[in-house]
Amino acid sequence: MKIGRSELWGGRVLLLGLMTITILPFISIFMTALHPSGTVPGGLEWPADPQWGNFVEAFNEANMPALLASSSFIVLAVVPVSLAISTMAGFAIGHLRIPGSRVLLFLFVFGLTLPFGGIIVPLYYLERDLGIYNTRLAIVLPLIGLYMPFAVFWMRAHFVNMPTEISEAARVDGATIWGLFWRIHLPLARAPMSSLGILMSVWTWNQFLIALVLVEDPSERTMAGALGAFQGHYATDVPLLCAGTILIVLPTLVLFVLFQRQIIAALLQGSVKG
Repeated sequence: MKIGRSELWGGRVLLLGLMTITILPFISIFMTALHPSGTVPGGLEWPADPQWGNFVEAFNEANMPALLASSSFIVLAVVPVSLAISTMAGFAIGHLRIPGSRVLLFLFVFGLTLPFGGIIVPLYYLERDLGIYNTRLAIVLPLIGLYMPFAVFWMRAHFVNMPTEISEAARVDGATIWGLFWRIHLPLARAPMSSLGILMSVWTWNQFLIALVLVEDPSERTMAGALGAFQGHYATDVPLLCAGTILIVLPTLVLFVLFQRQIIAALLQGSVKG
């Protein structure tokens, strides 16, 4: 079906408008961060004397090296474990069709409806009783569990579409279930696993609520979670607060720029597979 010129230009205008709405807040925050410390700038106003030193001061005051190390540790602890569990579970539910797979799939889909905010209070009391409150494990363990419904559903969508003839031929050659998974299906699942890993890495890096509630020490939180403590200290210093916000968001923006094709492919894959 051929798209008319009016529809084409209408789509471009709509995308341009959405892009403007999305980018303007970032531009405003960036301009505000360049104003003298202690001032309250109004709107999109470029300062007469840009204070680039605000970024250096925010970097030092927020203890960014410790936050980078903490966030990296949490991401490296959450993502590989989540990928391993969800890939094996998705293979068992989607391809092996183990007994009770429909019930398990229903439970995982039901888990998608659970909001983070609705379980944060039970998590607080549970982790306090287990003795892991105010540690990085207080963030790592809940995130692994909370990611499972989406991750298993994602990987199941890949394995359920794999031809059964591949597995049947491998079994004729004497492959065990583990060999079938490890030698044949795991290499074929690299694309969805990479996409899922990128998405979970971004979500973990930007995790705010769990890090803020379950960890008191800002240096043990994620970058986004530490923003709450930074905001509490510099709520009246708007330029410095904006500079710290940009520094915290910057790694995510760099990650998106480097892996934008994989992220877009991940979103599209999730929308067409089922």
